[in-house]
Amino acid sequence: MNSTVIETRNLTKQYGAQTSVNRVSLHLRSGRIYGLLGRNGAGKTTTMKLLLGLTRPTAGEVFLFGMPLPGNEKKILPRVGSLIESPGFYPNLTGTENLKIFATLRGIPRSGAIREALDLVGLPYRDKKLFSQYSLGMKQRLAIALAVMHDPELLILDEPTNGLDPIGIAEIRAFLRSLCQERGKTILISSHILSEISLLADDVGIIDHGVLLEEESLAELEAKNGRYIHLTVSDAAQAARLLETQLHTAAFRVEDARSLRILDPELPLPDIARTMLADGLALYDLHLCEDTLEDYFKRVIGGEGIA
Repeated sequence: MNSTVIETRNLTKQYGAQTSVNRVSLHLRSGRIYGLLGRNGAGKTTTMKLLLGLTRPTAGEVFLFGMPLPGNEKKILPRVGSLIESPGFYPNLTGTENLKIFATLRGIPRSGAIREALDLVGLPYRDKKLFSQYSLGMKQRLAIALAVMHDPELLILDEPTNGLDPIGIAEIRAFLRSLCQERGKTILISSHILSEISLLADDVGIIDHGVLLEEESLAELEAKNGRYIHLTVSDAAQAARLLETQLHTAAFRVEDARSLRILDPELPLPDIARTMLADGLALYDLHLCEDTLEDYFKRVIGGEGIA
């Protein structure tokens, strides 16, 4: 069973009258990729800053590797790599020169750490190009190289694919997946792009207006969607008995006193209608639904906003 690497309990951050993070309780298991999904301004970056001690919570607790963060920063933070906003790279130095400075400041002993980090993100070692001449995508790659250079156990990455073209995004996705699967890293990644999270994450948290609305495995979220039959009748409990005894299916879920979700989309709609009506139930609605994961996220956050 996977141990918990990140746990927050009712984590809250207020700036004056504005609540940026509202009683958030995250749970990130070892060796998995957790996607924190929300539109811009939802509270993703503030949550990550709280996890790293870059800002202090108004209320709530942060635990990393089973230890409370306050008072244990020297034990915890060397085990963490992060990308929050843009690192302060020197524009008049090359990528390799920049990483050498950070390696010295952090006391990274491995001689091959810089070359390995650059190789991982697809940047050349000892290139002559200055950081000021980098494209946005190259700058983002160098920032990720800095985050992984000291071989951390946990990575916290805020929108790491920003500025990358589709090929670069696919390469970073493969890189992060290999870190998790082959090197046992645990990764928390934020994004406002649903398609990226759905292709990468094992677990998903949906945050909106600072509130964590959902936290489940991607497989569990996908199971909530797809094709199903929606049935609304005068008595859902009676309809459930009829589905089991007359239509011989247990693949359904009672949603409320009148509504059911039938998870066997091949069950003939006319047979369902006849069975319900023959037993005296009033039939209000019966139709086949084909929800996508995107439809589900839009319902959860109450509208548009996630690409």
